[in-house]
Amino acid sequence: MSSPSTAFPAHRARKRFGQNFLIDRGIIHAIVEAIAPQRGDCVVEIGPGLGALTEPLVDRLDCLQVVEIDRDLIARLKKRFSPERLVVHEGDALAFDFSALATSPLKIVGNLPYNISTPLLFHLATFAEHIAAMHFMLQKEVVERMVAAPGTAAYGRLSVMLQSRFYLDALFDVPPEAFDPAPKVCSAIVRMIPKPADKLTVADPECFARLVTAAFGQRRKMLRNTLKPWFDEEGLAALGVSPTARAEDLSPEDFERLANVLHLRDGGQAG
Repeated sequence: MSSPSTAFPAHRARKRFGQNFLIDRGIIHAIVEAIAPQRGDCVVEIGPGLGALTEPLVDRLDCLQVVEIDRDLIARLKKRFSPERLVVHEGDALAFDFSALATSPLKIVGNLPYNISTPLLFHLATFAEHIAAMHFMLQKEVVERMVAAPGTAAYGRLSVMLQSRFYLDALFDVPPEAFDPAPKVCSAIVRMIPKPADKLTVADPECFARLVTAAFGQRRKMLRNTLKPWFDEEGLAALGVSPTARAEDLSPEDFERLANVLHLRDGGQAG
C-alpha cells in the first residue's frame, strides 16, 4: 500500500467504523487478480480506507467508484486521486442505493467492516439483478457460514439466504498480520456471483425469509415446532420433510420449496 499523502497526519483506525487497514502487498495483489478488473468495468469499492485496493484498481480501470463514510478518509482519497479516475460517494453503505451506479453490471468489492458484514450482505442482495460479481474480505467465520453445507455446525440462516441467491466460493484466507491494526480473528476472501433469473425459484422472497428466520430462530427445535404457524406434521411429511428434522437438515432448495407451497396456499401468511 502506498503511503498516504504527507499533507495529512497518520490516520488512526476508528473502532466505530470497524476499520482494519490491509497492508500486505501479496494479499492485495491476490485480491485484485481474483477480481480481474477490465478497463471498462463498472467497479464499486465499499470502504476504500487508506486505498490499499483502491490504487491497483484505479490503475486497471477507466474509473473506479467508492462508497466511504469516514470524512477524513474521503479527504485523503480526493487529494490522492483525480476525480476523473475516482468517484467518491460519501455515505453509509448500509443505506446506499447501489442500483444508481449500475450503468452496466456492477462488480462490487471491499474489505467489509466486520461489525456490519451480515446486514450489509443482505442489503447488497437486494441489488443482485444489477450485479455481475462481488468479492469481499470478511471474517473467516462469516465466510464459513456463507458457504456451509446442510448438516454442518456453520450452516444457518445466512447460508440458506445467500446460497438461494448467489453462487458462493471461498477463495483464500487472510491472516491477522496482513492488517494494521491486526484484528483478533482470521479473515477470508469470498466470491459471490448472482444466480441468473432462470435459476431463481423463490416466488415470494419475503415469505422465504420469514420461513428461514423462523426455522433457525430456535435451531435445536424440530421443524414441527418452529414451522408450526404454517405447517402441521402431516403437511410437512406430505412435502417430503420429516417433522422431527431440524432447520440445519434442510437444504436451501428444501426451504425454497416450502416457501413456494406456503405462498401459493395462503400468500405466505401464518395460519
